[in-house]
Amino acid sequence: MATILSAQCTDARVNLVTKDLFRKYRSAGDYAAANPAVFEQEIRSTGFFRNKTKSVIGMAQALVERFGGRVPDSMEQLTTLPGVGRKTANVVLGNAFGKDEGIVVDTHVTRIAQLLGLTRQSDPVRIEQDLMRVVPRPRWTLFPHLLIHHGRQICIARRPRCEICPVAALCPSAQV
Repeated sequence: MATILSAQCTDARVNLVTKDLFRKYRSAGDYAAANPAVFEQEIRSTGFFRNKTKSVIGMAQALVERFGGRVPDSMEQLTTLPGVGRKTANVVLGNAFGKDEGIVVDTHVTRIAQLLGLTRQSDPVRIEQDLMRVVPRPRWTLFPHLLIHHGRQICIARRPRCEICPVAALCPSAQV
């Protein structure tokens, strides 16, 4: 649910919003039965709240109806849920189930992978394919976390800190 809310939203905002949601909604059944008008207001600050409400409630209803309220642990089953694409499925599989089925590609991963010359693609599916060819499978879940951290701490979009970058010597975009 939190991964669906994270689209076009900061982690800080999602964490703030989910703090209250997790107290109120304790199961897939609770989300499935949520009043859409109320839920929209509860998640409004995450942006795109109408679509996210439809996705979250639809996803929860599908979990209850098709999977007994339990989150499935396969890419095939997860991507049948409303609001769940490869990115969300990869987040859930890797972080909740410890399964390296693919690599999460968000805007941060895209930017850093392109700067490092790991891909020339702009489509997330193609970027994922490029990264899966160069990153060992046991690292597929960890790798995007490392890129995101690197992008937030060192390779900041508006002011990259190439002078302290541990991979600057390997980076075709380094300004050192």
